[in-house]
Amino acid sequence: MHTLDVKDISLNALPIGVFDSGLGGLTVARAIAQALPHESIYYVGDTKRCPYGTRSEDQVRAFAIQAGRWLEAHAVKIMVIACNTATAAALPLAQQLFSVPVIGVIAPGARAAIHSTRTRKVGVLATELTVRSGAYTRAIHALDAGVDVYGCPASSFVNIVEHELATGAHLQEQWLENGDIFDTPETRAEVARTIKPLEDAAIDTVVLGCTHFPLLAGPIRNALGPGVRVVSSAEETTYELADILRRRDQLATDDVVPEHRFATTSDNIAEFAAAGSFIFGQPLRSIEHIPLEELESLPVTAGAAGRSCQVG
Repeated sequence: MHTLDVKDISLNALPIGVFDSGLGGLTVARAIAQALPHESIYYVGDTKRCPYGTRSEDQVRAFAIQAGRWLEAHAVKIMVIACNTATAAALPLAQQLFSVPVIGVIAPGARAAIHSTRTRKVGVLATELTVRSGAYTRAIHALDAGVDVYGCPASSFVNIVEHELATGAHLQEQWLENGDIFDTPETRAEVARTIKPLEDAAIDTVVLGCTHFPLLAGPIRNALGPGVRVVSSAEETTYELADILRRRDQLATDDVVPEHRFATTSDNIAEFAAAGSFIFGQPLRSIEHIPLEELESLPVTAGAAGRSCQVG
């Protein structure tokens, strides 16, 4: 693993590290690039081990820490776990282990839901692991304990997105012209079947608790009907990210020319590039392959996971 020599690089100019189980986190990376145009981004997509949502919590935690170790070795100034499942499984440990701030996407998603709901009844579409963890319920109740939260597992949505992106790689030009490539009769039927448990809950807001799901926003809105708002965490995550960098005086200055770099465990770089360019909204020009063996060789624990200090 090659590390970056940063002795001559301003801390403000260092990239923001973004990690996801695959391609979905590029929805968050895109929001960051649009809101913070001078910031560089280093994105890691663990596509070969996707999906995370049906794996054990221990597995997902290990995968997230390995990706974080890799990003830390490449000198990022902050990390965003742009995966709800990995956030639920690994965020506290990652915050303890790494030398830079680490944020997830669940707390921002919870804030987006609270800002949206009027009836205080919120649905959460997420992977099985995220729903099972109760992370969204805890995050929403930390903001408003009176909100009713209805979790609805939707791991099949990840498979729909990743499958379409993989099999449609040769259609890149059409993708760039048609943002509704996922809105097919088959997808609408699967979405309607999956969200059926939410029909009798009288919700007025659904939070998309997986960064893949904004790509299915059309079919999801169609199934939920006009009376239900659909929100995601990307915009709120960007607000939180900008606030942290501003308070730490680490925002990139206006004279910085941003450089976006991408890395993936996928063996098919061309496929990752085509699909990723569609989601990110601009071509992925710098992509490298990370062998799984390289990630798996990185430690997932530390001698002292938690730090405590005593004074006086």
